[in-house]
Amino acid sequence: MPPATQPPDAPPRPGPLAPVLVHDYLLVYRGAERSFAQIAACWPGAPVASLLYDHEVLGPHLQGHPVRTSRLQRLSVDQQHFRRLLPLYPAAAERLPVSGHDVVVSSSSAFAHGVRPDPGAVHVCYCYTPFRYAWFERERAAAELPAPLRPALAAALALIRRWDVEASQRVTHYIAISEFCRERIERTYGRDSEVIFPPVDTERFTPTDPEDFLLVVTELVRHKNVEVALAAAERAGRPIKVVGVGPDLPRLEALHGHHAEFLGRISDAELTELHPRALALVVPNVEEFGIAAVEAQAAGRPVIAPDDGGTRETVIDGETGVLLPRVDVATLTEVMTTVDFTRFRPERCVENASRFSEASFRSQITRAVERAAAQRGR
Repeated sequence: MPPATQPPDAPPRPGPLAPVLVHDYLLVYRGAERSFAQIAACWPGAPVASLLYDHEVLGPHLQGHPVRTSRLQRLSVDQQHFRRLLPLYPAAAERLPVSGHDVVVSSSSAFAHGVRPDPGAVHVCYCYTPFRYAWFERERAAAELPAPLRPALAAALALIRRWDVEASQRVTHYIAISEFCRERIERTYGRDSEVIFPPVDTERFTPTDPEDFLLVVTELVRHKNVEVALAAAERAGRPIKVVGVGPDLPRLEALHGHHAEFLGRISDAELTELHPRALALVVPNVEEFGIAAVEAQAAGRPVIAPDDGGTRETVIDGETGVLLPRVDVATLTEVMTTVDFTRFRPERCVENASRFSEASFRSQITRAVERAAAQRGR
């Protein structure tokens, strides 16, 4: 992981609506990082600050944007090991270089909203969720560690929760990625927010006649519930393909490799070709938004998902997919066995997905930041 590109120590004070942009960590190019790249596209050349940065992965998507990092960059921590620095991130976030800017736009699912802008500056936070491991998934976080280390993790998360609430009060405007996330922000921070759905490159897909397989596209960690989808597909006698990697991959392959096909991490071009061929996409977990569900609809294919979280807002039950009151093996098996997935109209799926285009996102984000700046008398 090469060092971040450093602009001059004392950059000229920016002109009107020339924000500094902040993201938690820039180590992989997945949903949040794709959204951040679209935010960056709204302000070409705007400086970027992040706790950690992998130039090889993100450099092509942030061309023209000088990137500055925290001092933790010197430790050369990658995506596989960055969680080891968890207790250090709050203080590092507060020291990220955002001074000298009247407008800060952060993109945060953990620590980026905790930067310290100059007094009187506008700070607009595009929030994917309050830090899930501190607030909503503490048991899952603990389960990933050996038992002797869990008390230390609990203590660290307690400190992070206190810091997180204090940091949230320094943000002038929150934007949530979904109504589900908006409710989390209100419940956790006591702050209101508007909703702007994340950007999805919907135009790259072309519907075609589907083949006889179901599809899962997700990071392979236990809380994504992929095992439930695979067990249901086996019971239903449905072929299923899995796109994604993660620490749960070896276990899932050992349990389901005899009937499921694991494709690993594939390129955007390969995914563009794969989505339209699937009978349906299976989303077995509650997502804050769920970009894969929108991509599947953009490819003309229906989605099987929980009637909860982001998919409640992106999938139209009975028209572009099937929303389930609960996601367990029995319920998924019944849907996979009884539903004729070819009855869903591809054009209706595409029409619904078009609401989440990148162009629409950029327009909405730009207007939201302009409004926030105007309210502060810029």
